[in-house]
Amino acid sequence: MNNRVFPPAAGRVPPGAIGHNRGVVRRNYAFMPPEGVLISRLPQYRDTIVRILAAPVLGAAFAQYVLEIAPGGGTPVAYAEEGVQHFFYVLSGEASFGLTGEAPKALTEGGFTYLPPATPFTLRNETAQPLRVLALRKRYDAAPGLAMPEPILSHRDAVPMTNHTGMEGRGFQFLLPYGDLRFDFEMNLMWFKPGVCFPAVETHVMEHGLYMLEGQGLYFLDQDWHEIWARDFIWMGGYCPQQFYPTGHGDACYLLYKNVNRDIAL
Repeated sequence: MNNRVFPPAAGRVPPGAIGHNRGVVRRNYAFMPPEGVLISRLPQYRDTIVRILAAPVLGAAFAQYVLEIAPGGGTPVAYAEEGVQHFFYVLSGEASFGLTGEAPKALTEGGFTYLPPATPFTLRNETAQPLRVLALRKRYDAAPGLAMPEPILSHRDAVPMTNHTGMEGRGFQFLLPYGDLRFDFEMNLMWFKPGVCFPAVETHVMEHGLYMLEGQGLYFLDQDWHEIWARDFIWMGGYCPQQFYPTGHGDACYLLYKNVNRDIAL
């Protein structure tokens, strides 16, 4: 692994053991530190570096990205996808987000938006500072008798902190309406005080995309522990044994995707 204590000279590889890193890809999970995720670009975004975190080629049933949008960059025209939902969460900077027929609105760090399928939108950086956005795409799994959800534009500060577990030191912010069966996935902010952990190793059918926002900790995946820091990403497939234990001096928080509210396809 790279030794971060000794920053390298410009243009040189940092000191460390070649070929060793924290990144791991297994049959039913992947642990990815940011330094190993290479850049891509997409035609619907101008002046934007795209770092693809999860994709079907990995085993995921969704796609997740970090968008690094330069000043003046973003969608040059409105963009929409038939049958595909979008979710965006501002990691840093300020985004200008627009829906057709409405004036664009500013989303600062912690701002988020949900878009049902076929909803045209614009996402731009109209400031002089860089913008980082976590993005997710998922094909909508329609359910008979349920209407399509409406778009959501909000901020995490407007979402109440709850704790349905009764475990001291836990916090949950449900960014999408909890228990609303129109939605086929959740995006939740999970908060942990130092030393607070899952009460048991979880093993369940839901798939996860986890992006670490604050703090650090140890994450148990399958049969191994991994040290997780801010900006690390984890994909967890169904029935991957998992548990989290925060190890930092302050709170730990991650943004968690999971598929819910739909029966099993046979």
